Amino acid sequence: MLLAFLLALGAISGAAAATPGFMQFERSDADKADLDRVSTYLNAIHTLKGSFKQIGPEGQEDEGVFYLDKPGRMRFEYHAPNPLLIVSDGSTLAVANRKLNTIDHYPLFSTPLSLILSDDLNLKRNPSIAGVERQPGELIVHARAASSKMNGNLTLVFSAPDLELRQWTIVDAQGLSTTVSLRDIQPGITLDPALFKLPDEAPKPAE
Repeated sequence: MLLAFLLALGAISGAAAATPGFMQFERSDADKADLDRVSTYLNAIHTLKGSFKQIGPEGQEDEGVFYLDKPGRMRFEYHAPNPLLIVSDGSTLAVANRKLNTIDHYPLFSTPLSLILSDDLNLKRNPSIAGVERQPGELIVHARAASSKMNGNLTLVFSAPDLELRQWTIVDAQGLSTTVSLRDIQPGITLDPALFKLPDEAPKPAE
């Protein structure tokens, strides 16, 4: 599920500090240059809107829309019948589930979503980056999560040569894979601050 991915991003950002002996892969000059390009691209994103399609471990499909307003704010709305809404207001992450009529809150500092919500990334110096791969039309960044609470692997896929985040895949400690593909991306647009207000009740799924 998307939440597992978001929490994994936090684990990745803190992996070096949490895991003694966390080894950095040998970076070539090309790897360093590409990681600098990816960092510059992600740091330049301030607002973003788009749609997403998620494929879960058993092939289940969900869709929805997302909004980002950096630093720290985001909103992921799932289309029906998925009941989830995930919102960060910059300090707290809320996960609302209409089906269960629940809202769970997490301090954002405990799930530091730096690969999406930060505007000050330096992936070249991030020891959790496990490799850079180049395919026709794609630049792929592999990262690993390792902490006392989570293990897994993350793959970020960007279009190339013009960078645009297209897809990510998270493989958890059990080997289960979830892939999220982004579509209709609109950077630099004005977003209503109300989108990032934490829900006080579990809302209806997006139509």
